[in-house]
Amino acid sequence: MTFSRPDDEPVPALGADFSKALLIETSSDADAAVFPIGEPVRISTSDAAMVAKLGFGMLRDAVDAINQQLSGLNAGADVTIYRVAEGADAAATAANIAAALSPTEIAAIPSAVNATPRLIWAGRGAYRADADTVGPVAVALHAACERLLAVGILDVDDTSAANAIDARETLNSERIMPVGVAARVYSGDVLVTRPMGPRVIGLMQRVDNENDGKPFNPFANRAIYGLAGLSRTIPFSLLDGSTEGQQMLESEVSIVATGESGVDGAVADGGFVFIGTDNTTTGELWKQIHQVRGADYLTVKMMEITRQFLGQRITPSIVEAWLNSIKFMLRDHQADDDILGYKVEFRADKNSPEQIRLGHLTVNLGIEPVPAFKLARHEVRRYAPALDGLVADVIARLATVN
Repeated sequence: MTFSRPDDEPVPALGADFSKALLIETSSDADAAVFPIGEPVRISTSDAAMVAKLGFGMLRDAVDAINQQLSGLNAGADVTIYRVAEGADAAATAANIAAALSPTEIAAIPSAVNATPRLIWAGRGAYRADADTVGPVAVALHAACERLLAVGILDVDDTSAANAIDARETLNSERIMPVGVAARVYSGDVLVTRPMGPRVIGLMQRVDNENDGKPFNPFANRAIYGLAGLSRTIPFSLLDGSTEGQQMLESEVSIVATGESGVDGAVADGGFVFIGTDNTTTGELWKQIHQVRGADYLTVKMMEITRQFLGQRITPSIVEAWLNSIKFMLRDHQADDDILGYKVEFRADKNSPEQIRLGHLTVNLGIEPVPAFKLARHEVRRYAPALDGLVADVIARLATVN
């Protein structure tokens, strides 16, 4: 008797959890043995003992902010902490954080912690030497996100809409979402101002966790929890495109708006609501950041599929199995409404005999991500057939009386 297992069947791919986060900031009173400067440490934010060792600095605030956004039975989030040294001034601290975002430092993190963070928050994002320059953290963030197939939330100047928009104009990346307002929170019994970025990261993790760790869902128009207030109130109305909040959104600066009870056009009846869908790339094709994250997720799954076929002989059955694996994966995502549609092609003009002799195969893919609902148009007209129904009803009633 002989037994064999031919490798010519379509293969599945588990995908990756895109809700893992990377936090880069200072914490002067953290336990240096547990969180050494310059070394990534992966924790669960539900681990109270580990969280306590962060001390009471900016990293502790970021972790607490994430925990406040989680819902249901999701008691904690998968977070990698990267602690940097506090500098002599704001410029030096921002430079230290930017150094942690360097390609060599970022590339080493997945192997060091056995996980790839897909959500990045680096502190001091609002720092700029002057109004004509880009801050060091903003400069370094795009390359770091590209290296990990991640997206970053960047806190920009929150003092005014004009300053936030001016800071946004220094950015051009489909992986960076700027936020133009800060959080007012309690530190004990004292109100302090803290970055909004970690709170948006926690919101994204909450939405991802509600969808099995998949990043296809937008996270706009959802509550931000744990806030006592905002660094400044941003006027906003769903009905008035000229409000300050709408102007900031038009310039791709995300905001948090305050709910108002009984006010037409308010984003909610109460609480604080995050509003934002867009990154800072030029053009509209990949403007919505959840679509970028969804495409990244599919890219990772295609990598998982393809590496199982690399090194095998190029035969019709192997190529068919490779292509069908990708097709079936995309079919399942369309069935889950993660994407609207897809197309997988193996074209003769892209796979010449010369290329195949070299062991090179090309597949052409098309996917259409699901867009976020951003604008509602209502066309309200009179409905004359209702009058015919009224007349018919009157006649029927009169017939009953007679």
